[in-house]
Amino acid sequence: MYYITGDTHRDFKRVQRFCERMGTTKDDVLIILGDAGINYFLDERDNDLIKNVISKLSITLFCVHGNHEVRPDSLPWTDIGWLNDNPVCKDTRTDNLVYAINGIPYMFNGYKTHVIGGAYSVDKHYRMANGLKWFPDEQPSDEFKQELEDYFDKTGWQADIILSHTVPLKYEPIEAFLSVVDQSTVDRSTEEWLNTIEDRLDYKKWYAGHFHVDKKIDKLQIMFESFDELKINEEE
Repeated sequence: MYYITGDTHRDFKRVQRFCERMGTTKDDVLIILGDAGINYFLDERDNDLIKNVISKLSITLFCVHGNHEVRPDSLPWTDIGWLNDNPVCKDTRTDNLVYAINGIPYMFNGYKTHVIGGAYSVDKHYRMANGLKWFPDEQPSDEFKQELEDYFDKTGWQADIILSHTVPLKYEPIEAFLSVVDQSTVDRSTEEWLNTIEDRLDYKKWYAGHFHVDKKIDKLQIMFESFDELKINEEE
């Protein structure tokens, strides 16, 4: 089974409860839509999280890149691996943790699925001012954007499912914005670009995280603490 949920930010208690409730095994896959937070401190705190929590989960995690974690392909403890015949970035510290490769056309449950990780951190300046981790490559690069557009140009702008961290600008959940953030300072270039992708793409379902809210609008589903099966509803 393929399941999906939103940001975890290093807290996997609800994931553990979900696994216990559903009776999952490591043959099952849970997609986390960014900000799993596993590679944040880059020291023993991350290793302890993997050893004492992640490795004991009865499920395999497939993590989309968010904005509160290092890009996994830059880390010395990752390597290319496979998840059900799909290429992934494998964390060698445990047998049930892999990371999505942006832009790769995955086949999950028979659905052609594309991953678009990354986003802007609205708490960027607070983190930098207080000695907290912030990662300058948190947003999709111009090179990746062009590569994805070139791919869709060649393949006809069709996909079954999109997995992204943030959302196209038109679908931003304004009601979930943090009141302490001056929205005029927020870089929305990624959301604006996703708008152009969404306008052209013939897709059936779009899942995103980032905004700490559970909401459905049109064919897009923003997820936070909820869980779902990775699927396309018949009416869609």
